[in-house]
Amino acid sequence: MTHPPRSEAEFLARYDPGNFERPSVATDVVVLSVVDGALHTVLIERADFPHRGRWMLPGGFVGIGEDLGTAAARLLQAKGGLTGEFIEQLYTFGQPGRDPRMRIITVAHLALVPAHRLTSHEGALCRIEVPWPGEEGGPAHGARDGQSLPMAFDHADILGMAVCRVRGRLNYSPIAYALLPETFTLRALQEVHEAILGHRINKPSFRRRLLASGELIATGRRESDTAHRPAELYRRSADT
Repeated sequence: MTHPPRSEAEFLARYDPGNFERPSVATDVVVLSVVDGALHTVLIERADFPHRGRWMLPGGFVGIGEDLGTAAARLLQAKGGLTGEFIEQLYTFGQPGRDPRMRIITVAHLALVPAHRLTSHEGALCRIEVPWPGEEGGPAHGARDGQSLPMAFDHADILGMAVCRVRGRLNYSPIAYALLPETFTLRALQEVHEAILGHRINKPSFRRRLLASGELIATGRRESDTAHRPAELYRRSADT
């Protein structure tokens, strides 16, 4: 008869993790950017089964000795060609059957990338189609050349969750500035807000509110290489 362990070290020496079934853990990264006044993301067309020919978010398995944030940053660099971006955990998706191969739980992450930082990558830059208003929530799809793309696994739900998250945080966090270069015009800032919200906003009231908020600092410079009258450039205040 085996005696009870007398210490934690003895307990761990006897412990057999194979006594329990374990799911695999992955991470999928939603890259959000505003291009030509619309929300875009990076999607990859699957070349293999399952879901061959469908489109997925950049992602992969988490290494056994790797923390979740490191895994997300690694996959963002490997499959999106991006480093040093704003990235945070979004939500955990663990519905049984979400992947037909085996039990896989994914900890989705959100990366906000200014358009000028987008580089060549493994996937394609796709416009995001959001069929619901406000923060109602639900699936969202990528689109290319005006055609909606079939999404793999539950990645339409993950993409929709990312849009819902940024819409919900837009008015009380500096999330919009993560989608802009260091200096920007008020027009560009409004375009980011409209792209996230999915509708036009009143220009005069938007500008009055932002200029009175203390969030912006005028640089004293104006934009260049523009066909219209050069607009003043601003930057985000360090206090926001």
